[in-house]
Amino acid sequence: MSQLTNKLLCRISSDSNMSPKSPEQTLNDFVSRDPAVRYTFDSERDAPQSEICRDTENKECIKLQMNAKRLFEAMQANGFYCALPSNPARTHMECTPIPKS
Repeated sequence: MSQLTNKLLCRISSDSNMSPKSPEQTLNDFVSRDPAVRYTFDSERDAPQSEICRDTENKECIKLQMNAKRLFEAMQANGFYCALPSNPARTHMECTPIPKS
């Protein structure tokens, strides 16, 4: 085999050994970049995926393969308080960091 073939085979086998991140790990990575800001998330009723956004000047959003209930639980596990906004016309969830004592 040529060196190029060996390199390609090595790359393919090392890539196949890499396990994809779980939705929880992707969420943890996203939140850990800026844990002191408010996050919002929304999804269709009973949808298998949700979109979560970081509420900063440059709003950044990601889609996760998590239903809203699972995402709500994961955000609480990350130290956030999540609730519906006070405006009844809004249906997204707002998550604010719980101050650490």
